Amino acid sequence: MNLNNPFASMRARDWALWLGSLAVVAVSNFLGGDVDPLTLIAALTGVTALMLAAKGQVFAQYLMIVFCLLYGAISCRFRYWGEMLTYLGMSLPMAVWSAVTWRRNTAHEVGSAVAIRRLTGRDLTLLVLATVAVTALFGWLLAALDTPNLGFSILSVATSFLAAALTMLRSSYYGLGYAANDIVLVVLWVLASCEDPAYIPVAVNFGIFLFHDFYGFLSWKKRERHMAQTA
Repeated sequence: MNLNNPFASMRARDWALWLGSLAVVAVSNFLGGDVDPLTLIAALTGVTALMLAAKGQVFAQYLMIVFCLLYGAISCRFRYWGEMLTYLGMSLPMAVWSAVTWRRNTAHEVGSAVAIRRLTGRDLTLLVLATVAVTALFGWLLAALDTPNLGFSILSVATSFLAAALTMLRSSYYGLGYAANDIVLVVLWVLASCEDPAYIPVAVNFGIFLFHDFYGFLSWKKRERHMAQTA
């Protein structure tokens, strides 16, 4: 497995998409006037992680660990306790777990990309039950902490857990899970921007993430069909 160069599997289209996204993120942050280094670094890290995740590269999960730490700090500043708790208490450990499972399950026939796993009925049942349980627990905590925009924060917990679990399970539907979470996060940070325009770049960043997560879903479905044909 090639961990030394996670970009080796990227083609010209992937490079154009990645570099173009980095440029959009950078421009949107600088146009806001007061550039927040933490937000900018988090966005650039997140876009790179999603690009590599779309290619099934294990290194994407290492970058996701870094993103969780940065995003947790950004959420703390606005008192979005739901986002902070979700990413530091749930997404972060699940990214570590995903890094381990991805590294142990490489599809050698497609280079260093992680092998895609089809979910069973048992997987889906456990996934639904776990999502309901985690959402209920975090929802109670968020209500106790008087979290702003509580409804959307709870919805973010549910979609974030679902996406992280699908990533850990190596399902091609992880991208759709994160896309759903991105939509919720765009709404959350637009609401935050109404109080402080400095958070507009965060909302734009998650709009870029939404595009990349759809791209990741399509890329994994393409690889999944290829693996089924060559099995």
